[in-house]
Amino acid sequence: MTIAAIISQAVASINLGIFRPANYFSYFTIDSNLIAVALLLVGVARWRSTNSPGLDVLRGAGVVYMSVTGVVFTLLLSGVDVDTQLKWVNTVVHELMPLVMVADWLIAPPASRLTLRQGALWLLFPLVWIIYTVIRGAATNWYPYPFLNPANGGYASVTLYCIGILVFMLVVCAAVVWLGNLRHPESGAQVQPA
Repeated sequence: MTIAAIISQAVASINLGIFRPANYFSYFTIDSNLIAVALLLVGVARWRSTNSPGLDVLRGAGVVYMSVTGVVFTLLLSGVDVDTQLKWVNTVVHELMPLVMVADWLIAPPASRLTLRQGALWLLFPLVWIIYTVIRGAATNWYPYPFLNPANGGYASVTLYCIGILVFMLVVCAAVVWLGNLRHPESGAQVQPA
């Protein structure tokens, strides 16, 4: 359904003459949904196998990205035009997929314990994405989200939003590690330090 949503949104934009591939694939929502779909497809292909520690780390990243996508959309973007012409697409990519990824993590937790250091690795993609977005936005004068556009309050405002989201992501990373370790008998419901 997520692939159908992403394709349908692209087709709707093409039909309106506003589709720009570089812009479309610069949305964190699109990127995080594509990562989530890829991870779910790998999970389906390996459903009879025990996940490797590396795959579990990647799955955790998908949970974090989709959780942040859902919360940021709800708090900052639910009333904002982010070039989504189809309401059902918003529902799928901003509401349904975050729930699916969290449910997948809870139903099929990682096979081995995760550390906070592994959880911190999940911040690499968002950090690269934000650097790319700010540099590309300055060059093209196009930003995927209003809170990243310095025309809406300057770079100080952009920085504050980024710091706030980063702090939230740190909390989500720790929660995903904790939830992933919860079903391990030796977990004692505590997150292991690196």
